[in-house]
Amino acid sequence: MADKLQKQRFEYKYHVSEHTALAIRDFVSAYLDLDEFGATRPDLSYPVHSLYLDSPGYKTYMDTINGERNRFKLRIRYYETGDDTPVFFEMKRRINQIIAKKRAKVYRASAESILNGHFAVEDDLVDYNPDSMDAIISISEKINQLSARPAVHVSYMREAWMADGNNKIRVTMDRHVQSEPVSQLQFKNDMIDPISVFGSTVILELKFTDRFPDWFKTLVQIFGLRQASAAKYVDGLSHLGRQHRVPILF
Repeated sequence: MADKLQKQRFEYKYHVSEHTALAIRDFVSAYLDLDEFGATRPDLSYPVHSLYLDSPGYKTYMDTINGERNRFKLRIRYYETGDDTPVFFEMKRRINQIIAKKRAKVYRASAESILNGHFAVEDDLVDYNPDSMDAIISISEKINQLSARPAVHVSYMREAWMADGNNKIRVTMDRHVQSEPVSQLQFKNDMIDPISVFGSTVILELKFTDRFPDWFKTLVQIFGLRQASAAKYVDGLSHLGRQHRVPILF
């Protein structure tokens, strides 16, 4: 899967019903093109898997719960499970209202070594360039500082729309968000006993890099949308903690 990273952007999130999501699909299709990976599928969506990394004391989780203004999350994202398919080391940082991301496309065989504290070299990166090397160095430093390990596996189906292939404006709808605790590095599609994080609710995200487009305003007004929190890692971990499936005090 090609990399479609927006390095810095704004994200507005909404909870919508499936009925509303289908109507929004019709509205959005007048302005954006369907992501090429969803276009080949009957449901217009592709699977997304993320292994969220956290410290033994769940620092990144607690920073979100405590409302830290400048916080970050660490994850390894993948879309396929073949041994020869890459994985993406990511750090997603929130600075006030701005989302900044660093992302490095890594050979799957190198993932465990990097997670275990070995700094990446050029041969570990699928698409070596200065930005990717800067990203993996920064991410590795955070992993080592936190002694971060896999904490939660999150999966969902993503329907994505983008503007003229440039990705400066992007609309995504995520369905069937599931979560389960993990304790080791495994890249798999199936889950043993997942929880449903948002039930049948669809998570709509409006993403843009400059200003809120006028037609976004029209979309929000027509469908009566209200912004809401939808933190897949944090909400999933909270549900798991209440079920006593992770060692967090609630």
